[in-house]
Amino acid sequence: MSRTALLLIDYQVALCELGEHCRMPALAEQVARRGVIAAAEQTLAAAREAGLYVVHVRLAFDPSYELRTNRTPRFDAYPRERAMLADAPGARIVSPLAPLPTEPVIDKGAVGAFAGTPLLGMLLAQGVRHVALGGVATNLAVESTARVAADSGLQVTVLEDLCASFDPALHDVAIEKILPMFASVRTSAEFLAEVDHATR
Repeated sequence: MSRTALLLIDYQVALCELGEHCRMPALAEQVARRGVIAAAEQTLAAAREAGLYVVHVRLAFDPSYELRTNRTPRFDAYPRERAMLADAPGARIVSPLAPLPTEPVIDKGAVGAFAGTPLLGMLLAQGVRHVALGGVATNLAVESTARVAADSGLQVTVLEDLCASFDPALHDVAIEKILPMFASVRTSAEFLAEVDHATR
């Protein structure tokens, strides 16, 4: 395997945890039902042990909201409600996946991880040619990030058990029909077995 990066996308309190800061209860419920955070925690620990380049990506805005690159009506609610500000509790990455001081955190103002961020340049500077993705929602942030990564010349693996959608049917369509067109869709166990074999 070429140098591999693990991208963890939008594992944030407002999206993944039910409670006072939750913005998408249906998504948080699916995250819990599928055991996504536990699977991501195990994968993150193994990736760190193997020396993979780990990058955390989150939806987070500055107070002006001018770094928002997605200008669709669906994103209009964020500035109107002063939601997902970078220092707000809901924007925080969930505790089990808290970044280490040595792991970069990319703040994005769009659905995917690449638009308006330095992510591609960071990956290339690290010699990364293969990215493994996990995150929420499968049919939004994960799919958007995987598409751009593939178009940018990277090998892409989507870790199915690290993903969830607010609608299980949309998750299934993305995993079974859309993502296989430009990514390898694997379980985290399959991916980690490959990493272990490559690092021996």
